[in-house]
Amino acid sequence: MTTHTLVPTTWYNVLGTFPPVLTVESGDTVVTETIDANGWDKSDILVSGSPNPMNGPIAVAGAEPGDTLKVEILAMTPIRSTGWTRAALAENVVDPTFVPELPPRDRAIWRIDRNALTATLERPVPGLEHLVLPLEPMIGCFGVAPAIGQAISTATSAEHGGNMDYRRFGPGATICFPVAAPGALFFLGDCHATQGDGEIVGTGIETCFEVTVRLTVEKHSIVWPRGETADDIITIGNARPLDQALQHATTEMVRWLGELGLDVLAASHLLGQTVRYDIGNVYDPAYTVACRLDKKWLPKRP
Repeated sequence: MTTHTLVPTTWYNVLGTFPPVLTVESGDTVVTETIDANGWDKSDILVSGSPNPMNGPIAVAGAEPGDTLKVEILAMTPIRSTGWTRAALAENVVDPTFVPELPPRDRAIWRIDRNALTATLERPVPGLEHLVLPLEPMIGCFGVAPAIGQAISTATSAEHGGNMDYRRFGPGATICFPVAAPGALFFLGDCHATQGDGEIVGTGIETCFEVTVRLTVEKHSIVWPRGETADDIITIGNARPLDQALQHATTEMVRWLGELGLDVLAASHLLGQTVRYDIGNVYDPAYTVACRLDKKWLPKRP
């Protein structure tokens, strides 16, 4: 297996069927440096426009529609000493009557200590003078080219992935996407130093990372993204309203459990008492819901 270094010179604000900037073999590893969600690089130079400029696309030889692209996030290293967030909650996550009480959505700068792997507000507000957050890197926006030649904005998400902003999609996680175009055409960007569930201020701590991923083609089909961590299996639904995203995620989990030997009755009993739901993104046009099941509950293999 080969390790490739991708040095991007152009970025995309949509995920779509574009000529690949790099073609790799299944099982190869790619190392690349991302820019932040507004297009600023590690040297604080504006090199692209927003929203969420993506590196790529990367083609994987042999990937065909109906396959699955497995993406293993092997490492994420911060490469800039600052990040930024918005200073106020998004209007859609509070009661409408509370919206007038929200402060301005100014840009807040965070200092990133790349040795201690922590983040602190550059200008702490009263009550947060001693706030120190551990870095929990994650990829906010990534996925493959959508079906039927669509080009879908990096501001949103769907079956192909996109701007899901799910905080468990960081180093050590594996994410699978349904392939809809030859080569899969993988994109990634919008990396966060940390982020709470829901991305409820409209950002994580937006900054730049060196990201290492392994890309592998699997010859089976899925409908919605699937993920795996050391402890859990995860299915993702992206839609609005929120209940539709939950429905997509739950249905995909039932399909997955079926592949593991559980019929719908058994899956219903198991999920009914053990499932956990996480909120990925509730700021963007499509919301993200993760259906998560602890691996200890999975059927034992013979």
